[in-house]
Order: sequence, then C-alpha cells, then structure tokens
Amino acid sequence: MNIARDFILSRVRSALAPLPQRAALPDWERELVVLREARGPVDAWALFAARLKAVNGTPLESVAELVVLLAKNNWRHGYCDPMLWPQLRVVFPGDFVVETAFDRARVDDYQFGITTAAGAIAETGTLILTDHGTSSRLGALAPWVHVAVLRRDQIHPDTPTALAAHPADPNIIWVTGPSKTADVEGILIEGVHGPGMQVALVLG
Repeated sequence: MNIARDFILSRVRSALAPLPQRAALPDWERELVVLREARGPVDAWALFAARLKAVNGTPLESVAELVVLLAKNNWRHGYCDPMLWPQLRVVFPGDFVVETAFDRARVDDYQFGITTAAGAIAETGTLILTDHGTSSRLGALAPWVHVAVLRRDQIHPDTPTALAAHPADPNIIWVTGPSKTADVEGILIEGVHGPGMQVALVLG
C-alpha cells in the first residue's frame, strides 16, 4: 500500500517539477463575503468557542479541564505530540497511558490523540491542521477523541484572513466539529470517518 502511494506521489512530483511556479489562486472580491459576527471588536476565542459548540465541538481553556473530560469518560490511553507532552504531562494523573509515538499496528488502542493546530477560524468554529504542523495524521484522525491545541493569537476572525495566512501550505485540513455524515433521510451520524469528539484546547 505504501509502495503504491509513494509511486503515485513521485509521479505527481515529477510532473510538477518542470513548472516554473504554481497557478495563482482565483481572484475574488473579499467584500462579497458577509461576516457580521466576526467584524468589529470581537473576542476571537469567545466567538470561536460558541461556533465550535454549535457544531458539537468542545472548547476547553485548561489542561485540567481536558483531564477531567477524559477521566469522566474513562479515556485513559492516548497519543500526544512529543513537542506538547512536556507541557501537559504535569497535569495528567499516573493512571493515564500517553504515548508520544503513534503505532500504526495498534491503531485501535488509542482513545484520544493530542496534536497541535495551525490555527482556527472564529466565524465558523473551524480548526486548521496542516501536514507540516501535525505530528501524526493518524494521531489526529484515528482516535475517537481528537484534541487540537492552539494559542489565542492563532485564531483568525474569518475564512479570508485564514486563507491569506496560509498561502504556501500545499495541504490544509479544515476541521469543523466532529467527523459527521448523513444518509438520504437526513439522519446525522458523528464519528464515522474520523473522531467522534473534537476538542479545541487553547493554551496562552
């Protein structure tokens, strides 16, 4: 599977290599986008938290709150970005098992995954993840609970601002609440294609 993937990606890179530059993004009128709640003197975290709750996400403001949430649901085995763990580990009790390397062979063992977010969008309650900034894609997608850690100064007021802040990143993932899908009858099911609980933990 990995051999086929690497082969396909190598062919794509070879095809793109001769191009002098990537195609420019399409031009559009920013003022056509109406962002009523995101304009003016708005607390970006407060707006983001409200919008995240509206899509069944969970905003948290401390590691202690996160530990309470995980312990309450008996989610005690997970993965954490090795760059984040030294900052978080002092709050986690000893009965938690937290690994800093995600083992693909034991993908079902991880109940939660903690990774960094590249930013967030206040107007939509969206978290921004990138390949470059995410320590493990599986750590963010495979466990039932995904915890994205970000700073307040990473919260953009609106989508156009967020797009402008990440112009050179080739692979950006926009996460708006837990993974969800609906059938033809409109019955919403969460946690089918990814995490069933999406947490945003703001630190600093």
